Amino acid sequence: MLAQQLKLHARLVDLQQDESGDVPGWVLVTLMTAGLVTALWLVAGEALPRLFSDAINNVTQP
Repeated sequence: MLAQQLKLHARLVDLQQDESGDVPGWVLVTLMTAGLVTALWLVAGEALPRLFSDAINNVTQP
């Protein structure tokens, strides 16, 4: 029983050590999302408010 607990503890320690590495994936996803939003904003910046206004104006109540 003790041997199994020691093996489990060793595996948990190994898993924790694997977490420390390069830039975490969520940081890369956040930066890439910010880049995409910025690129879209630069390309379609003037059309987006007009698109939103047209969509809101076309909504009808049931």
